[in-house]
Amino acid sequence: MLARLKNAFKPKKLWQKMKNTQDFWTSISGFFVLNLFFVWLKTYINYHINFSLGVQGPIQDFLLFLNPIPTAIILLGIALYFRGKVAYILAWVMNLVQTVWLFANILYYREFSDFLSFGIMGSGSSTGNNLGKSIAAIIRPTDFLVYVDLIVMAIVLLFKFWPIDKQAIQKRYAILTTILGIVLMLVDFGVASVDRSGLLTRSFDNNYIVKYLGLNEYAAFNAWQTNNQTKSRKEASAADLQKVQDFLKQNSVPANISYTGTEKGKNVFVIHLESFQQFLIDYKVDGREVTPNLNAFYHDQNTLSFDNFYNQVGQGKTSDAEMMQENSLYGLSTGSAMTKYGSSNTFEATPAILGQQGYTSAAFHGDVPTFWNRNNTYKSFGYNYFFSKNFYKDSDKPSYNVGYGMKDKIFLKDTAQYIEQLPQPFYAKLITVTNHYPYELDKEDTDFPATKTGDTTVDGYVQTAHYLDQAFGELMAYLKQAGLYDNSVFVLYGDHYGISENHKPAIAKLLGKTSVSDYDLAQFQKVPFMIHATGLQGGINDTYGGEIDMMPTLMNLLGVSTEGMTMFGHDLLSTQNPQIVAFRDGDWTTPTYTKYKNQYFDSKTGQKLSIDNNPALKATAQRVQSYVDESLSNSDKVITGDLLRFDKNRWNFHQIDKKSYDYTKANTLKALKASQSSSPTSILALRNGQSTVSDYKTDAPELK
Repeated sequence: MLARLKNAFKPKKLWQKMKNTQDFWTSISGFFVLNLFFVWLKTYINYHINFSLGVQGPIQDFLLFLNPIPTAIILLGIALYFRGKVAYILAWVMNLVQTVWLFANILYYREFSDFLSFGIMGSGSSTGNNLGKSIAAIIRPTDFLVYVDLIVMAIVLLFKFWPIDKQAIQKRYAILTTILGIVLMLVDFGVASVDRSGLLTRSFDNNYIVKYLGLNEYAAFNAWQTNNQTKSRKEASAADLQKVQDFLKQNSVPANISYTGTEKGKNVFVIHLESFQQFLIDYKVDGREVTPNLNAFYHDQNTLSFDNFYNQVGQGKTSDAEMMQENSLYGLSTGSAMTKYGSSNTFEATPAILGQQGYTSAAFHGDVPTFWNRNNTYKSFGYNYFFSKNFYKDSDKPSYNVGYGMKDKIFLKDTAQYIEQLPQPFYAKLITVTNHYPYELDKEDTDFPATKTGDTTVDGYVQTAHYLDQAFGELMAYLKQAGLYDNSVFVLYGDHYGISENHKPAIAKLLGKTSVSDYDLAQFQKVPFMIHATGLQGGINDTYGGEIDMMPTLMNLLGVSTEGMTMFGHDLLSTQNPQIVAFRDGDWTTPTYTKYKNQYFDSKTGQKLSIDNNPALKATAQRVQSYVDESLSNSDKVITGDLLRFDKNRWNFHQIDKKSYDYTKANTLKALKASQSSSPTSILALRNGQSTVSDYKTDAPELK
C-alpha cells in the first residue's frame, strides 16, 4: 500500500493525472458536464429564490432537485453528436436557450405570479404589454447572475484560453447520454404521478407543472397545448357557431316572466361553497346541526332553494363549476377549460355582461392567482378586479392557511375592506377553500365533533363544513350591519362532491345505510343551489337542474335579456324547463329516469331498470341521450374552436378587450381608490370615507 502511494505521488505520475483531468475538462465531454452543472445550479437556486412553488415533503424536495437535469442532459447532449468548435458552440447555445427561458420567467413571475406561456407570448396580450412597460421597475441587478457562467465561458472560448478538443466522442456515448436524459425524465414523471395524480390531464396550476416536472418540461407541455389549441381554432369558422346557435335555439325555453327583473339593479354576491354537498343541509352529528347558518338560509322564505340540483364537473372540478356558473358552458371531457383556453379564448361571461349593464365586478380568492389560471381567465371573463392571496395581510402565515389557501373566516373578514370600496351595483364572487380535501383544521378552529365512519379522510369533512358555515354566518352579519344585505342578491352553490365514490362504506354510514348502490352515488352528486334576496318569492323548488343552469336563471332575475347568448343551460324557474341534467361523462338524470354508469334507474324509487323490456324507458333514453351528447359536443366546439370570437353582431353585448384589465396589486388598489371619487356609490363613499371593517366580527382565534 505504501509503495503504491509513493508511486502515485511521483511527480511524473502526478503530472499525468493532472494532465488527464485537464484533458477531460477541455474535451467536449467536460464542457458538457460543466454546462449541465451550471444549468442545474441556476435553475435550482431560482426555484427557491424567485418562484413560489409551495414545495412540501421529501418527495417534492427530491423532484425539485432532480427536474432541471433530464431536459438539460437532452438539450446539451445534442452537442455530443458533433465535433470540434461546432460542438462547443452548440453546448453553449443550449445553455443560453435554457438561461433566457429561465430569465424571462423570473421577470414574468415577479410581476404576474405565473410562468410564461406561448399563447401569452404570441397573442400580444395585456400581460405581455404590461411586462414590457414595467420591465425597468421589476428587474433586479442580481437577475443577471444567471448569465455569468455563459459570459465567462464565452470569453474563455473566444480568446482561446480553453483549447478546443477536435476529437469527437463515440456516437454510442452520445446516444447513451440522450437515453439517460429520457430515463431520468420518465423517473421524474413516475414519481410525480404518484405524489400528484392527474398532473397533466387536470393541469390546474402552472406552478404544479414546474414544481413536479421542471421549467423546461413545462415549456414543452405548454407548447403542445398551444399547438392543439391553435389547430382547433384555425379549423373553426363562423358557420360552426351558427350550427351551435341553431341547436340552442331549437332547445330554448321561455324564462319565467313572473320572476323577470324582480332583482334588477341589485348587487350580486356569488358565494362558492367549496366541496359542499347537498346532504349536509339539515345534517346532524351528535344532535348538532353541521351547518345551522346555511340551513336557516336554505329554508328562508326569501330563498329559492333547489333540492334536485347536481354538480356537472369533469376533470376540471372547481374550474368546470366556474365555467358553467359564469358562462353556461360545460367543462371539457379532459383537463380544465380555464387552464387550457382561459387565456386565449373569447367569452361572453357574466362579469362582462353585467359590466355592460353598469355593474362593477370583482372576484376574491385566498390562494395564489395562478390556480386554475384564474389570473388570465378572469380577464377573459371581464372581471374588473381580482383579489388573490397577495392582497391580504399576513396571508402567508402558516396559522392563517389550511389546505388550498387562507382559512375562510380570515379570508372573508379581510375581504370586507375591498367589498366596501366596490362601486354599486356590483357583482362579487367569493371563493371559499377551507372545506376542501383533506378536510383538516387546527384544533383551536373547531369544537364540532367529527363523524365516526372509521374513514379518516371522511370524518373531518363535517368539521370543515361547520367552519365554513360559521364563516358564512359572520359574513352575513357584517353585510347586514354594513347596509349591503337588503340591496343584494345572494347566489350560493356547491362546486362538486367533497367525498368521492372511493369511500363507499363511509358514505353508507353517513347516509344511515348498510351499503350504497350506484343510484345512491348518483344522488350523492347533488350540491346546494340557493338564490336569496329580500322580498324574493322563495321556497324549496324540486326542478331538476345543474350548474349549467345557474347563469340563465340569474340573468332572468336581474332582468338581463339572454337573447342571442350562447348558453347551454335553462332558466330553472321556467315552467317549460326540460329538466335534463347532463353529466360530463355522458350520463344524465331527469325526474323520471336516471342513467349512471350505463345503468338505468327509476329517479323516484331508485329501482334498477332494464332498458330491453321497457319501451317507455328506451324511447326516453334515446331522446335524452341524443340531447345530452349534442349539448356536450357543441359546448366543446365553442371552447376548443373559440367560436364566440365570431359572435360580433350581438345587439346587447360587445366583446371585451382583455388588455384593459390589470390585476397587479399596485394598479388594482390605485384603481379602486380612484373609483371612490369617479363612481362614489360604494358603501365607503356613501359613508363619507367611514370604514365598515370594524363592523365585521369573527371568532377566528388567529385574529384575537
